[in-house]
This record gives sequence, structure tokens and C-alpha cells, in this order.
Amino acid sequence: MPALPLSELLTMLALGAGLGFFGGLFGIGGGIIVIPLLVLGFGLDQAVAQGTALVMMVPNLLIAWFRYNQRHPVARKLVLQIGALACSTTWLVAHVATRLHPDTMRTIFSVFLLALALRILASRSSAHTSAPRVARDPRWMPLVGIAGGSSMGLLGVGGGLVATPFFTGWFGQTQTVAQSLSLALVAPSSIIALLTYSQAHSVDWALGLPLAAGGLFTVSAGVALAHRLPEQRMRMAFAWMLLCTALWLLAKPLLMH
Repeated sequence: MPALPLSELLTMLALGAGLGFFGGLFGIGGGIIVIPLLVLGFGLDQAVAQGTALVMMVPNLLIAWFRYNQRHPVARKLVLQIGALACSTTWLVAHVATRLHPDTMRTIFSVFLLALALRILASRSSAHTSAPRVARDPRWMPLVGIAGGSSMGLLGVGGGLVATPFFTGWFGQTQTVAQSLSLALVAPSSIIALLTYSQAHSVDWALGLPLAAGGLFTVSAGVALAHRLPEQRMRMAFAWMLLCTALWLLAKPLLMH
């Protein structure tokens, strides 16, 4: 593993610190942001970028899960059921993902970001007109682990972003409890995904370890701030950022041709 130049090392530490804070604030691992940066700024192919992002995400998610669980404890049996299904699904799907062509991976990732951004933006306009949802039987909640694990295995990210709407919209959980459940899903499945990507030699440890080190010191601050600030404006800014990133990744092959 070649050592990074000092300037690049400091850049990755600072980037990891910023992403760790952002991840704690929104209850995610930060991979949604760092993967496009690794692809566009460092020239990594999509699979290696996703594997490298997981090096940063694993400790970020574990710390965030611990902090959220301190504020919103969740039944251990439910956590184990969700985590077991998520890990199994992540392992299966990640083995498929590491064999896909990088261009295919980039397209799937871009479409995922685009759909996610449009869903968030659409939810704002329908927030005051949609009828309240009927909460479904909570015994079905572990099945959300399949949806979140599929996203983690295929994309290396997005498990919490996929799972949280299911917990809030389908099962009537509060936002904070849904985030705690989602982190319980994503944290263990991210470890499975990292091991799978590493076995496929799709991880750049020289970039990933400084990112992880930088985030260790800022995740808790982001979680603390998340419980004090209103979320609506941040959610809209986040959605627009996802939208611009998705459009750029889709347009890049055409513009660079």
C-alpha cells in the first residue's frame, strides 16, 4: 500500500472529517458523497470507489449507531432479525456487484441517486396533501433488511436511505426511531460489504484509511447537532446535491467522449 503525499493525506483527513460530521447529521455513512468524489476527483472505477468508501463508512456507521441507540434504544431481537437479513442479502448481492462492468455500476448508481433525489423533492410537495398511512404489522419489519441489504451490496451505500422511508411510511415509526433501526441494519451489512469488496481487490486502502480516521472525530458531533436543528431545509439541500451529482455522472461519458 503506497503512502500518500502529505498534502493528499491532509486532504483525505479533512474530507473524512467533513463527511463524518455530515454522516452523523443525516444518519448515513457518507458514501453517497465520497463515491462520486473518488470517481470524478481521483479517477477510481466505480467498484473500487464503492469499496474504498466502505473503509470510511464502517466506523462512521458503528459510531452513529451507538450514539443513536443511546437516545432511541431498539428491541434487541428486532435488531438481530433486521441485521441478519441485511447481512445475508448484502453478501449475496455484493458478489454480483463486484463482477459488473464499471460503466454499468456507474449507471446504476447514478439512477439510484436521481430516483432518491426526486423522491425527497416530491415528498415535500405532497407532505400536506397525502393521507396518513396505516401502520403495517411490525412483525414484517425485519423484511426491510432485504431492501437495505440489496442496496448496500449493489451500491455500497444507501441502505439507510432505502430503509428509513419503509420504517416511517409503512410501519409508522418516528423519524428518529427509523434512523436508529436503519443504522442497525446498515452498520453490520457495511462490514459484510467491505469484506466482499476487499476479497475482490476493489478497495484502495491508502485513500480509505485516512478518510476513516478523519471521520472518527466528527461523527458524534453530527449526531448531537441532528437532534437540535430542523431537518426540512437540510433535506432539500441534500436532495438538490444528489440530483446534481446524478446528472453529472450520467452526462460525463457523453461530455468526455
